[in-house]
Amino acid sequence: MSKVGQTPTGQQVIIGQPGVHGMPMGQPAPVAWMPKPAKIPGCPQGLEYLTQIDQILVKQKVDLFEMVVGWEQENKYKLLNSVGQQVYSAKEESGVCERQCCQSNRGFTMHITDNADVEVIKLERKFRCWKNSCWCACCECCAHLIKVEAPVGTTVGYVQQKCSPCPPRFSLLDDDKDEVLSIEGPCCIIPCANVEFKVISPKTGAEVGKVTKQWSGMAKELFTNADNFGISFPMDLDVKMKATMLGACFLIDFMYFEKDSNDNSLL
Repeated sequence: MSKVGQTPTGQQVIIGQPGVHGMPMGQPAPVAWMPKPAKIPGCPQGLEYLTQIDQILVKQKVDLFEMVVGWEQENKYKLLNSVGQQVYSAKEESGVCERQCCQSNRGFTMHITDNADVEVIKLERKFRCWKNSCWCACCECCAHLIKVEAPVGTTVGYVQQKCSPCPPRFSLLDDDKDEVLSIEGPCCIIPCANVEFKVISPKTGAEVGKVTKQWSGMAKELFTNADNFGISFPMDLDVKMKATMLGACFLIDFMYFEKDSNDNSLL
């Protein structure tokens, strides 16, 4: 357990930090978690964190075995707030055969947990034959869809691909499948740059947020599937819809940025 001490110059430090009194250089620093907020009446348990933030950074962890061998592993992510504190962890659960054969089209369950390792959000995506064709979404059975549960067992929203020739579009639906927000992506994805998917209010047509695929650098983009995303939304947006935007981020990641093993392009 870390303790507060002082250096010979009188500076206060945390005993156990790398390079400070006892922890060897190179050893990772302890994870700084966002303090757990008090319970809020009417707020699904575990989503209280989302009432205090208006943006989330989603960082996929690099899997060295996958990078070297090329054998697709289950994805893992850290979800951070704007000051770098970890809010949640996310881990994919999927079948080995679908990961290797269907790859970015695979069905999966994404388990999102808090700092006590309690699952607070569950995302479910079913396998779809077509990767990212907007025309196929005109047939509902072919449209990509993610169901969002918070807490587990209680559906709070859906993310559904819309039919459109160009650009890609998605609907953010409530638990009754009524559209609350929509997402519109770019007509083309430019390598070596951030890619923005705008979140729009259908009632006003105004942009209220965005999901941004952040350029991670040439080496990481070429040799790994590990992506970074930024999600921004109004502070006062319903936490259920904030959780649904997390689902949209993961769906966009898999549809447009999860490289297949036979795909040698930048994306």
